[in-house]
Amino acid sequence: MKTTKKIVLNENDMPREWYNIVADMHTKPMPPLHPVTKQPLAPADLEPIFAKELIKQEVSSERWIEIPEEVRDLYRIYRPTPLVRASGLEKALDTPAKIYFKNESVSPVGSHKLNSAIPQAYYNKIEGITSITTETGAGQWGSAMSVACQHFGINLQVFMVKISYEQKPYRKSVMNTYGANVIASPSNLTEVGRRMQQQFPGTNGSLGMAISEAMELAMKDEKTKYTLGSVLNHVTLHQTIIGLEAEKQMEIAGDYPDVVIGCFGGGSNFSGIAFPFLRHKLTEGKDIRLIAVEPASCPKLTRGKFLYDYGDTEGFTPLLPMYTLGHNFEPAEIHAGGLRYHGAGTLVSQLRKDGLIEAEAIKQNETFEAGVLFARAEGIVPAPESTHAIAMTIREALKAKEEGKERVILFNLSGHGLIDMAAYDKYLSGSLSNYEVSDAEIEKSLAGLK
Repeated sequence: MKTTKKIVLNENDMPREWYNIVADMHTKPMPPLHPVTKQPLAPADLEPIFAKELIKQEVSSERWIEIPEEVRDLYRIYRPTPLVRASGLEKALDTPAKIYFKNESVSPVGSHKLNSAIPQAYYNKIEGITSITTETGAGQWGSAMSVACQHFGINLQVFMVKISYEQKPYRKSVMNTYGANVIASPSNLTEVGRRMQQQFPGTNGSLGMAISEAMELAMKDEKTKYTLGSVLNHVTLHQTIIGLEAEKQMEIAGDYPDVVIGCFGGGSNFSGIAFPFLRHKLTEGKDIRLIAVEPASCPKLTRGKFLYDYGDTEGFTPLLPMYTLGHNFEPAEIHAGGLRYHGAGTLVSQLRKDGLIEAEAIKQNETFEAGVLFARAEGIVPAPESTHAIAMTIREALKAKEEGKERVILFNLSGHGLIDMAAYDKYLSGSLSNYEVSDAEIEKSLAGLK
């Protein structure tokens, strides 16, 4: 492990506004549709589900949106997060590339998810909401909402995808410690949960199913709202604080990235690191590549179709224009639970459709190989989700070595993997499987969608 160079901002340098990429998109995203009428959605249609201020952000086309001071005060607990020159990884790869990573694992919950959980809980609190329901894949989002809701005195019910509930028991313990109630999804607590267990016997669950359960509870109680940890515009908005800080830090380092990389589930951390840099490409013609990296077992950006589809299995959510594998798609039992989602966010989908971002799919064993190499070179055990970004970074660094060219690579270390060691045990023992979805499975899941 070689000494790394850490670039730290003063808390006074923390951004005061989030960046909304909609303002600069050449092709604006198509509107979401009402799940029943199939007509363009009105903001009022979302009020039974989301806090009003979050709805405003969801439909906004303003370039900059102010971060409330109370949110900034809570951000100061762990932000600004460090930018690190990964000199140990550079040495291990013997590459001429310069590699930097934004270390979001330093947050109290060990991931970037708190960047959106804090403002979402804040906006619900000032609206007088007393209870929130949500879903979680691997548990990072549930943990983040647990912390945020505890701070603002809001009750939280978390539906955790069943396979992750079983694979990652300590994630449940973390959420319980912070005061949340956690239940495996699909459950017997909701009508839709019971229906899904009958429809899909022995199911391991999916984020789509967990979203349906959480939304059902929210729609039944006017004092309960729903929150989502990825996909939606207001979530990616909150996460841009990552890239906005990284811009300043790269300037201090005297470098500018040729390539920006993030792992991809629904789009929150990729958008967070990438959108502020994509702004330079959209408004200044900057030559920069932005790569979203997804699991080969859940390849919506690389093998899905751009269609209107539901964000959940039951069809409670609006129909969103997105790259999707179909809302009934049930991903394989990979350990990167946060990436097991059938669809991509609307903004990322439109940018992908327009050729402004790239996407790659990587198999599970390659990602863990990358994670182990990174841990040995840099001293941080990355989350299984983050290993996808690391694997792509290694590919790009080795490509630079082959070409004999210097290349500046920036990736987002979206979280640490210290509660994911069972997955590393499987990899190190040689018992971790590679999953790759077949064309037939994708076609079957997409059947019926237009």
